[in-house]
Amino acid sequence: MANPLALENVWLQQQKFEDAERLYRQLEAGTTKASVVEKTGNSLAGEIAQVRKDIQNALNKQPVLGAGGAGGDASVLKRLEALEKENRELRKITDDLKALILNIQSSGSGKPAATPAAAPAGKPPGKPAPSKPAPPADDDDDDDDLFGSDDEETKALKAKRLQDYEEKKAKKPVLIAKSSVLLDCKPWDDETDMAEMEKRVRSIELDGLVWGASKLVEVGYGIKKLTIMCVVEDDKVSIEDLSERITNENEDLVQSVDVAAFNKI
Repeated sequence: MANPLALENVWLQQQKFEDAERLYRQLEAGTTKASVVEKTGNSLAGEIAQVRKDIQNALNKQPVLGAGGAGGDASVLKRLEALEKENRELRKITDDLKALILNIQSSGSGKPAATPAAAPAGKPPGKPAPSKPAPPADDDDDDDDLFGSDDEETKALKAKRLQDYEEKKAKKPVLIAKSSVLLDCKPWDDETDMAEMEKRVRSIELDGLVWGASKLVEVGYGIKKLTIMCVVEDDKVSIEDLSERITNENEDLVQSVDVAAFNKI
């Protein structure tokens, strides 16, 4: 592999030329004597002449292609030829791909394709890409439209789904709205029997009515009122009707009934 290096134009005496340039600059600046420069210049001129002679000898000894002693150079040349051949093939493939991309772009946009660059001499141009068929239009009446068809199977499937929905809805527990009510039952005077009043109030029974705790609360002048709690279902029991019933059925004991508190449960 040393023979190809001999053919290259390489500067092998860089240091010597740099020394000569440095001496030239010093001479211009007046810091170096002319005798030293002349001596150095003569020796450098001789070395330059020797380098030129060596380069000329190397050029004269350039190996001949196909010679028996240049087996390494022949292998290098063969590899270069193979690389050049591969490069030509790759360039051809690249030109064909460019032409194919231009044809696809022109078919998609409806515009005429740009004229590709001329192919190298001796090479056929790339084949145009075949046009792709347009995709079929979407059909609205596809097989998944179960409720748009009129066949018996679709009707049966629709009826079955509706029936399942109704059964599922019927099994779902119904949410019952309830309220917690605190009633104040006021007597006529301080001689009213409060125990009897509570007994009569609790004796009222209605669907959706549940009586709770009760207590006597001091009002004034020895008079106490009955505060009693109950839970009612809103759809079945009306608080106004319940208050009127307590008053009407116990006129001798109850003067009035007021709602002290009302909370949704």
